[in-house]
Amino acid sequence: MKNPYYRVWLAICFATLMSVQGYAQNKETASRLATYFSPGTTDVISPDDDGFIRRWLLLEPIDKPNHSNTVFTDSYIRKAFTTEYFPGQFTVLPKDGDKVKVGKQELTWHALDSKLFNVKLFRFASSLQKQIYGVLFWAVTVINCPEDIPNVRISVGSNSASMWWLDGEEVVILSGDRRMVKDDCLSKRLTLKKGKNIIRGAVINGPGMSDFCIRLLDEKGAPVKNITISYK
Repeated sequence: MKNPYYRVWLAICFATLMSVQGYAQNKETASRLATYFSPGTTDVISPDDDGFIRRWLLLEPIDKPNHSNTVFTDSYIRKAFTTEYFPGQFTVLPKDGDKVKVGKQELTWHALDSKLFNVKLFRFASSLQKQIYGVLFWAVTVINCPEDIPNVRISVGSNSASMWWLDGEEVVILSGDRRMVKDDCLSKRLTLKKGKNIIRGAVINGPGMSDFCIRLLDEKGAPVKNITISYK
């Protein structure tokens, strides 16, 4: 007769093995991400020396098959970006670790600070061993202002096409097959209100790399720096 504790012992061994394996996988993922990102903290940060915003909540890539980036016309990407993929897409301010369902995909939000002025979405996805081509990314950040700041422009570069919103209002769109270039497209003149301002964006790509960079420029074209950036 088998030892009555055999199954219990086997279950404990299996659970321990899975725990060790999960720890090793998480450590390896963190190591891969560390080249390009730092984990988000509760501290607020400022833009970098050139005014670029490096703090973002990034959603793991949504499957959006495209064999070429030439299809990214204004009409195509507007439809792609205004489709609701998950509840609260344009209203909810996510938290690190929050999960959403998109079709059969379960995707996680990650709070990260980019180590570079441009946010390397391709490296973000590959570090997490997620899909890297034929994808759509969502990004969210919070800009905190000590007072109203008028005549501000949101300056964006992205690879490939992207669309950006400020407090729910569409402010700039980058269409076509394009490489990321600093200050590639500017929004109209906007007012950042005193307190919290939410920037939300979507970046789509077929083959190739994916990344973006954003900074805020004042009426003289200089980077806006008297702001802080947070996750909430």
